[in-house]
Amino acid sequence: MEMNYDAAVIGGGVIGCAIARELSRYDLNICVIEREEDVCSGTSKSNSAIVHAGHDAVPGSLKAKFNVEGNRMMEELAEELDFSFIRNGSLILCFSEEDIPALKALYERGVKNGVPGLSILSGDEVRTMEPNVTEAAIAALYAPTGGIVCPFGLTIALAENACDNGVDFLFNSEVKEILKVQSGYDLRLEDRMIHAAYVINAAGVYADGFHNMVSEKKLHITARKGDYLLLDKEAGAHVAHTIFQLPGKMGKGVLVTPTVHGNLLTGPTATDVKDKEETRTTAGELSDIMEKAAWGVKNIPFRQVITSFSGLRSHEDGDDFIVGEVSDAEGFFDAAGIESPGLTSAPAIGVYVAGLVAKKAHAKRKDHFTGTRKGIVDPRKLNLRERAELIEKNPQYGTIICRCEEVSEGEIVDAITRTLGAVSLDGIKRRVRAGMGRCQAGFCTPRTMEILARETNRKMEDICKNRAGSNLLAGHK
Repeated sequence: MEMNYDAAVIGGGVIGCAIARELSRYDLNICVIEREEDVCSGTSKSNSAIVHAGHDAVPGSLKAKFNVEGNRMMEELAEELDFSFIRNGSLILCFSEEDIPALKALYERGVKNGVPGLSILSGDEVRTMEPNVTEAAIAALYAPTGGIVCPFGLTIALAENACDNGVDFLFNSEVKEILKVQSGYDLRLEDRMIHAAYVINAAGVYADGFHNMVSEKKLHITARKGDYLLLDKEAGAHVAHTIFQLPGKMGKGVLVTPTVHGNLLTGPTATDVKDKEETRTTAGELSDIMEKAAWGVKNIPFRQVITSFSGLRSHEDGDDFIVGEVSDAEGFFDAAGIESPGLTSAPAIGVYVAGLVAKKAHAKRKDHFTGTRKGIVDPRKLNLRERAELIEKNPQYGTIICRCEEVSEGEIVDAITRTLGAVSLDGIKRRVRAGMGRCQAGFCTPRTMEILARETNRKMEDICKNRAGSNLLAGHK
């Protein structure tokens, strides 16, 4: 069986979904091909959740260009697509007089990149803003445009909006081979063939493999693993800004930041790994995070760590994003090597790549494009009257399933039954946070499985944590 599309996007992470959403503005037949059961299942799900200001990237690089543009777009995009974003500002701490020139150079770099509002603060000025910053910090670069975002919320919102505008999402579909043909490209999947006039490669750590199938100019991407520690919401107010550490005589530090959901996050480490599926955390790396975090922020309550996790960054040998049409593979577009600040850059990369493809295809904009999307109702944000009215209208919102995060049955049902609804426990977790609290799904899993089985008309033993084969039950009576 062969399916035909004008454009096929490989990868359902934040970059692929951003490109798909922008492509859906045009009169094109589009699909997103994702090997997992849901969007946001790779790099996009495990990162710092930071909207970078844009002072770190080398001026003139694609990282600098798309970082600053993406940062500027984020506030309006969050309003349009209803996901969590907070412009909390960031601080880059400096611990030595001999590193002050490096801090000033970072300031100058940010100015060249077009980052607004940058300033250098004294240590005392920093501690006035952040009382838990250590006395070791003698200065800091302050970037008021820095922010924090929910990476799940951003990616899922982009995907839902793209789907509502006609994009097909092909899940559990791994691209095995790409062949150049006269009218475009044939993509061989396990159970079908996809033909597309244009292909967009947004496959994260695997993007080099797809690029190298069609181009003689080879790419090489290294999977760079980063471990993180997530602390309970009781620790969430320990700092208000995102606290970075300027690399200096003590080495490269780690960040400490609040999250949009009220937790405290610290990390990451940076370990290059050969296995592009290697996401195990190690005791040594987690200990390293705690030691380095304490350089800049004192009294971090590490006894309140509720989980650790790691993610993989896509580091290309040239140390910059690879974005655009491949010179020796007409109609094949890369969005490769998208490591940090990739999450921030995603909206801008989406606009840029979609524009390239639309121009190549001579595509016209649609007469009707729905640019907004409404997220899942969060009863915790309602006042008592509004919440009572919601429960009276739908009693499922009065039944709490996840006690740690106070997630109701109504929210879980919405997560399953809406556009591109969740089909796995992780899909529910990423949409409404059921299982993300202190007990890490220790209590709510059985009931969540029952709801998922009921709403998708499946047996309990067929319910998976995420990808096929991750079943939790071998049998059920």
